[in-house]
Amino acid sequence: MTRRSNVTKAVFPVAGLGTRFLPATKSIPKEILPLVDRPLIQYAIDEARAAGIEEFIFVTARGRTTLKDYLDPAPCLSASLKNGNKTDLLAELERTHLPAHSVTFAYQDEPLGLGHAIWCARDLIGNDSFAVILPDDVIASATPCLQQMVEVYPTCGGTLLAAMEVGPESVGSYGILDAVAGAGPLRAVNGMVEKPDPQDAPSNLAVVGRYILHPSVLDHLSRAKPGAGGEIQLTDAIAGEIGRTGVHGYQFAGQRYDCGSKAGYLRATVAFALERPDLHEDFADCLADVARSRIAAE
Repeated sequence: MTRRSNVTKAVFPVAGLGTRFLPATKSIPKEILPLVDRPLIQYAIDEARAAGIEEFIFVTARGRTTLKDYLDPAPCLSASLKNGNKTDLLAELERTHLPAHSVTFAYQDEPLGLGHAIWCARDLIGNDSFAVILPDDVIASATPCLQQMVEVYPTCGGTLLAAMEVGPESVGSYGILDAVAGAGPLRAVNGMVEKPDPQDAPSNLAVVGRYILHPSVLDHLSRAKPGAGGEIQLTDAIAGEIGRTGVHGYQFAGQRYDCGSKAGYLRATVAFALERPDLHEDFADCLADVARSRIAAE
Protein backbone atom coordinates (compact mmCIF):
# COMPACT_ATOMS: atom_id res chain seq x y z
CA MET A 1 0.00 0.00 0.00
CA THR A 2 1.37 3.42 -0.98
CA ARG A 3 1.17 5.98 1.78
CA ARG A 4 0.19 9.57 1.06
CA SER A 5 3.12 11.95 0.84
CA ASN A 6 1.15 14.84 2.32
CA VAL A 7 0.93 15.28 6.09
CA THR A 8 -2.56 15.96 7.43
CA LYS A 9 -2.40 14.78 11.07
CA ALA A 10 -0.63 16.45 13.97
CA VAL A 11 -0.11 15.29 17.54
CA PHE A 12 0.12 17.83 20.37
CA PRO A 13 1.57 16.30 23.57
CA VAL A 14 0.09 18.37 26.42
CA ALA A 15 -0.12 15.92 29.33
CA GLY A 16 2.76 17.41 31.34
CA LEU A 17 2.25 18.89 34.80
CA GLY A 18 4.09 22.13 34.06
CA THR A 19 5.85 22.05 37.42
CA ARG A 20 8.35 24.75 36.40
CA PHE A 21 5.45 27.21 36.29
CA LEU A 22 3.86 26.39 39.63
CA PRO A 23 1.79 27.71 41.29
CA ALA A 24 0.18 29.11 38.11
CA THR A 25 -0.10 25.64 36.57
CA LYS A 26 -1.90 24.29 39.62
CA SER A 27 -5.12 25.40 37.92
CA ILE A 28 -4.03 26.52 34.44
CA PRO A 29 -2.43 23.91 32.16
CA LYS A 30 0.88 25.11 30.76
CA GLU A 31 -0.40 25.02 27.18
CA ILE A 32 -3.07 27.59 28.15
CA LEU A 33 -0.58 30.09 29.59
CA PRO A 34 -0.82 33.28 27.49
CA LEU A 35 1.98 34.57 25.33
CA VAL A 36 0.85 38.21 25.20
CA ASP A 37 -2.88 37.51 24.70
CA ARG A 38 -2.96 34.09 23.04
CA PRO A 39 -2.28 30.79 24.81
CA LEU A 40 0.70 28.74 23.76
CA ILE A 41 -1.54 26.07 22.26
CA GLN A 42 -3.07 28.62 19.89
CA TYR A 43 0.32 29.40 18.36
CA ALA A 44 0.79 25.67 17.79
CA ILE A 45 -2.67 25.26 16.27
CA ASP A 46 -2.18 28.22 13.95
CA GLU A 47 1.15 26.80 12.80
CA ALA A 48 -0.45 23.43 12.12
CA ARG A 49 -3.26 25.04 10.12
CA ALA A 50 -0.75 26.95 7.99
CA ALA A 51 0.94 23.62 7.19
CA GLY A 52 -2.32 22.09 5.96
CA ILE A 53 -3.06 19.95 9.02
CA GLU A 54 -6.64 18.69 9.06
CA GLU A 55 -6.68 16.36 12.09
CA PHE A 56 -5.60 17.60 15.52
CA ILE A 57 -4.75 14.96 18.13
CA PHE A 58 -4.21 16.22 21.66
CA VAL A 59 -2.51 13.89 24.15
CA THR A 60 -3.54 15.02 27.60
CA ALA A 61 -4.06 13.71 31.12
CA ARG A 62 -7.40 12.40 32.30
CA GLY A 63 -9.58 14.79 34.23
CA ARG A 64 -8.34 17.91 32.45
CA THR A 65 -11.08 19.89 30.75
CA THR A 66 -9.49 23.32 30.29
CA LEU A 67 -8.12 22.63 26.81
CA LYS A 68 -11.39 21.12 25.61
CA ASP A 69 -13.26 24.13 26.99
CA TYR A 70 -10.87 26.42 25.17
CA LEU A 71 -11.39 24.63 21.84
CA ASP A 72 -15.18 24.47 22.16
CA PRO A 73 -17.34 27.27 20.71
CA ALA A 74 -18.51 30.01 23.08
CA PRO A 75 -21.87 31.01 21.59
CA CYS A 76 -22.86 33.48 24.32
CA LEU A 77 -19.52 35.29 24.12
CA SER A 78 -19.65 35.29 20.31
CA ALA A 79 -23.17 36.74 20.35
CA SER A 80 -22.14 39.44 22.81
CA LEU A 81 -19.18 40.49 20.65
CA LYS A 82 -21.32 40.44 17.52
CA ASN A 83 -24.05 42.52 19.13
CA GLY A 84 -21.43 45.00 20.35
CA ASN A 85 -19.95 45.21 16.83
CA LYS A 86 -16.58 44.12 18.23
CA THR A 87 -15.58 42.50 14.96
CA ASP A 88 -11.83 42.34 15.66
CA LEU A 89 -12.34 40.51 18.94
CA LEU A 90 -14.92 38.23 17.32
CA ALA A 91 -12.40 37.30 14.63
CA GLU A 92 -9.79 36.49 17.30
CA LEU A 93 -12.31 34.35 19.17
CA GLU A 94 -13.27 32.44 16.04
CA ARG A 95 -9.61 31.54 15.46
CA THR A 96 -9.78 29.40 18.61
CA HIS A 97 -12.49 27.15 17.16
CA LEU A 98 -11.68 23.86 15.49
CA PRO A 99 -14.36 21.79 13.74
CA ALA A 100 -15.52 19.07 16.11
CA HIS A 101 -14.74 16.32 13.59
CA SER A 102 -11.12 17.47 13.33
CA VAL A 103 -10.32 17.18 17.06
CA THR A 104 -9.60 14.01 19.02
CA PHE A 105 -8.07 13.34 22.42
CA ALA A 106 -5.77 10.59 23.62
CA TYR A 107 -4.82 10.11 27.26
CA GLN A 108 -1.45 9.53 28.87
CA ASP A 109 -2.14 7.93 32.23
CA GLU A 110 1.48 7.87 33.38
CA PRO A 111 4.18 10.55 32.91
CA LEU A 112 6.54 8.31 30.95
CA GLY A 113 7.96 10.82 28.51
CA LEU A 114 7.42 12.23 25.03
CA GLY A 115 7.81 8.93 23.23
CA HIS A 116 5.17 7.36 25.44
CA ALA A 117 2.82 10.30 24.89
CA ILE A 118 3.00 9.83 21.13
CA TRP A 119 2.55 6.07 21.50
CA CYS A 120 -0.67 6.75 23.43
CA ALA A 121 -2.09 8.32 20.25
CA ARG A 122 -1.16 5.38 18.01
CA ASP A 123 -4.75 4.29 17.27
CA LEU A 124 -5.64 7.81 16.14
CA ILE A 125 -2.52 8.26 14.02
CA GLY A 126 -2.97 5.21 11.81
CA ASN A 127 -0.56 4.35 8.99
CA ASP A 128 0.37 7.74 7.60
CA SER A 129 3.27 10.04 8.35
CA PHE A 130 2.26 12.59 10.95
CA ALA A 131 3.50 15.78 12.54
CA VAL A 132 4.29 16.42 16.19
CA ILE A 133 4.26 19.94 17.63
CA LEU A 134 5.47 20.73 21.13
CA PRO A 135 3.60 23.88 22.21
CA ASP A 136 6.46 24.74 24.60
CA ASP A 137 8.59 25.53 21.56
CA VAL A 138 7.26 28.70 19.95
CA ILE A 139 8.93 29.55 16.66
CA ALA A 140 8.66 32.99 15.10
CA SER A 141 9.20 32.89 11.35
CA ALA A 142 7.91 34.47 8.16
CA THR A 143 6.87 31.01 6.95
CA PRO A 144 5.67 28.87 9.87
CA CYS A 145 8.19 26.18 10.78
CA LEU A 146 5.94 23.17 10.20
CA GLN A 147 4.90 24.58 6.84
CA GLN A 148 8.57 24.77 5.85
CA MET A 149 8.96 21.13 6.85
CA VAL A 150 5.82 19.92 5.05
CA GLU A 151 6.98 21.65 1.88
CA VAL A 152 10.39 19.94 1.95
CA TYR A 153 9.13 16.55 3.20
CA PRO A 154 8.32 15.04 -0.25
CA THR A 155 12.00 15.39 -1.17
CA CYS A 156 13.19 13.19 1.71
CA GLY A 157 10.29 11.20 3.20
CA GLY A 158 10.95 9.05 6.26
CA THR A 159 11.35 11.11 9.43
CA LEU A 160 12.12 14.82 9.40
CA LEU A 161 13.33 16.73 12.45
CA ALA A 162 13.44 20.49 12.98
CA ALA A 163 16.96 21.44 13.99
CA MET A 164 18.94 24.49 15.01
CA GLU A 165 22.52 25.23 15.93
CA VAL A 166 23.27 25.72 19.63
CA GLY A 167 26.34 26.77 21.59
CA PRO A 168 28.65 24.25 23.32
CA GLU A 169 27.19 25.21 26.69
CA SER A 170 23.72 24.13 25.52
CA VAL A 171 24.28 20.79 23.77
CA GLY A 172 23.68 18.89 27.01
CA SER A 173 20.07 20.09 27.02
CA TYR A 174 19.07 18.68 23.63
CA GLY A 175 19.03 15.67 21.38
CA ILE A 176 22.03 16.26 19.11
CA LEU A 177 22.30 15.08 15.51
CA ASP A 178 25.23 13.34 13.87
CA ALA A 179 24.39 14.79 10.46
CA VAL A 180 26.04 14.57 7.07
CA ALA A 181 27.92 17.77 6.28
CA GLY A 182 26.24 19.95 3.70
CA ALA A 183 25.51 23.50 2.67
CA GLY A 184 21.71 23.33 2.55
CA PRO A 185 19.13 23.23 5.34
CA LEU A 186 18.26 19.54 4.74
CA ARG A 187 20.80 17.14 6.23
CA ALA A 188 20.80 13.33 6.31
CA VAL A 189 21.21 11.97 9.84
CA ASN A 190 23.62 9.16 10.71
CA GLY A 191 22.93 9.11 14.44
CA MET A 192 21.47 10.91 17.45
CA VAL A 193 22.62 11.41 21.02
CA GLU A 194 20.28 12.51 23.78
CA LYS A 195 21.73 15.28 25.98
CA PRO A 196 25.42 14.44 25.48
CA ASP A 197 28.36 15.87 27.35
CA PRO A 198 29.76 18.70 25.22
CA GLN A 199 33.01 16.82 24.54
CA ASP A 200 31.03 13.82 23.27
CA ALA A 201 28.54 15.73 21.10
CA PRO A 202 28.75 14.74 17.39
CA SER A 203 27.74 18.28 16.34
CA ASN A 204 25.99 21.39 17.62
CA LEU A 205 22.82 20.65 15.63
CA ALA A 206 19.99 20.26 18.12
CA VAL A 207 16.50 18.83 17.66
CA VAL A 208 13.64 21.12 18.68
CA GLY A 209 9.92 20.57 19.03
CA ARG A 210 8.75 19.99 15.45
CA TYR A 211 8.75 16.55 13.87
CA ILE A 212 7.32 14.73 10.89
CA LEU A 213 7.45 11.07 11.81
CA HIS A 214 7.18 7.98 9.66
CA PRO A 215 4.49 5.67 11.11
CA SER A 216 7.03 2.91 11.70
CA VAL A 217 8.37 5.05 14.56
CA LEU A 218 5.30 3.80 16.43
CA ASP A 219 6.55 0.22 16.05
CA HIS A 220 9.77 1.18 17.82
CA LEU A 221 7.81 2.92 20.57
CA SER A 222 5.69 -0.21 21.08
CA ARG A 223 8.86 -2.16 21.88
CA ALA A 224 10.70 0.62 23.68
CA LYS A 225 12.07 0.33 27.19
CA PRO A 226 12.68 3.30 29.48
CA GLY A 227 15.79 5.24 28.57
CA ALA A 228 17.27 8.48 29.89
CA GLY A 229 15.40 9.72 32.95
CA GLY A 230 13.37 6.52 33.18
CA GLU A 231 11.17 7.69 30.27
CA ILE A 232 10.27 6.28 26.86
CA GLN A 233 12.47 8.46 24.67
CA LEU A 234 11.26 9.52 21.24
CA THR A 235 14.91 9.98 20.29
CA ASP A 236 15.54 6.24 20.70
CA ALA A 237 12.61 5.36 18.43
CA ILE A 238 13.72 7.84 15.77
CA ALA A 239 17.26 6.43 15.88
CA GLY A 240 15.76 3.08 14.92
CA GLU A 241 14.66 4.59 11.60
CA ILE A 242 18.18 5.60 10.58
CA GLY A 243 19.18 3.31 7.74
CA ARG A 244 15.62 2.06 7.43
CA THR A 245 13.12 4.68 6.22
CA GLY A 246 15.67 7.45 6.69
CA VAL A 247 16.00 10.41 9.04
CA HIS A 248 16.81 14.00 8.08
CA GLY A 249 17.36 17.18 10.03
CA TYR A 250 16.01 20.44 8.69
CA GLN A 251 17.50 23.76 9.77
CA PHE A 252 14.40 25.91 9.70
CA ALA A 253 14.37 29.65 9.13
CA GLY A 254 13.11 31.40 12.26
CA GLN A 255 13.68 32.13 15.93
CA ARG A 256 12.79 29.50 18.50
CA TYR A 257 11.75 30.38 22.05
CA ASP A 258 11.77 27.79 24.85
CA CYS A 259 8.51 28.62 26.59
CA GLY A 260 8.95 25.59 28.81
CA SER A 261 11.39 27.64 30.89
CA LYS A 262 10.59 30.85 32.72
CA ALA A 263 13.43 32.78 31.11
CA GLY A 264 12.48 31.58 27.63
CA TYR A 265 8.83 32.39 28.25
CA LEU A 266 9.74 35.93 29.28
CA ARG A 267 12.01 36.38 26.24
CA ALA A 268 9.18 35.25 23.98
CA THR A 269 6.75 37.62 25.68
CA VAL A 270 9.07 40.57 25.09
CA ALA A 271 9.80 39.59 21.48
CA PHE A 272 6.19 38.97 20.51
CA ALA A 273 4.92 42.10 22.26
CA LEU A 274 7.48 44.23 20.44
CA GLU A 275 6.31 42.79 17.11
CA ARG A 276 2.72 43.86 17.76
CA PRO A 277 1.84 47.21 16.12
CA ASP A 278 -0.72 47.92 18.84
CA LEU A 279 1.81 47.31 21.65
CA HIS A 280 5.23 48.14 20.26
CA GLU A 281 5.50 51.82 21.17
CA ASP A 282 4.11 51.63 24.71
CA PHE A 283 5.92 48.42 25.52
CA ALA A 284 9.24 49.63 24.14
CA ASP A 285 8.91 52.75 26.29
CA CYS A 286 8.15 50.54 29.30
CA LEU A 287 11.26 48.44 28.73
CA ALA A 288 13.38 51.56 28.33
CA ASP A 289 12.04 52.91 31.61
CA VAL A 290 12.87 49.66 33.38
CA ALA A 291 16.39 49.67 31.93
CA ARG A 292 16.99 53.26 32.98
CA SER A 293 15.74 52.54 36.49
CA ARG A 294 18.11 49.57 36.82
CA ILE A 295 21.07 51.59 35.61
CA ALA A 296 20.23 54.40 38.03
CA ALA A 297 19.91 51.93 40.93
CA GLU A 298 23.36 50.50 40.20
